[in-house]
Amino acid sequence: MADLPTQLPIHATEPAHRYRLRAPNIPETAKVAREIIAGLLTATGHPTLVETARLLVTEVVANVHLHTKVPLLSLEATIRGPQLHVSVRDDDPGGAPWPPAPRTPEAEADAEHGRGLLLVQAFADAWGTVWHGGLRPTGKSVWFSLSDAPVTRTAT
Repeated sequence: MADLPTQLPIHATEPAHRYRLRAPNIPETAKVAREIIAGLLTATGHPTLVETARLLVTEVVANVHLHTKVPLLSLEATIRGPQLHVSVRDDDPGGAPWPPAPRTPEAEADAEHGRGLLLVQAFADAWGTVWHGGLRPTGKSVWFSLSDAPVTRTAT
């Protein structure tokens, strides 16, 4: 998980509202997920999060399509107060969903892939991976959080 230079406020007294989507692992699912997240944020009064959330959910869902052969993926979006938490799960235990190692500028300029998790790392307030199934993982989730509440800076 990325180092967190910020501390997000906890809104435990506010109810959490969860929305779930189980979808086929096909290229169009990234667009469907992007539009669902945009609609959810607009409907729940979080318009300032729409563009960043659209970008990040597209990257996370596209990674499932690019790097797994699973037939389905699951997306869960939770709204609690000013916070959005999105988790995308696939049932493929293989592959480590981490940002790629740095490459030379020449290789980076020509690369068609490899920037998705770097974008998640750069734009999410927090993000990470959860492995499911214990010692013999049966799948993983990549998640990110965004907030439209003011963020308090803490010393690192």
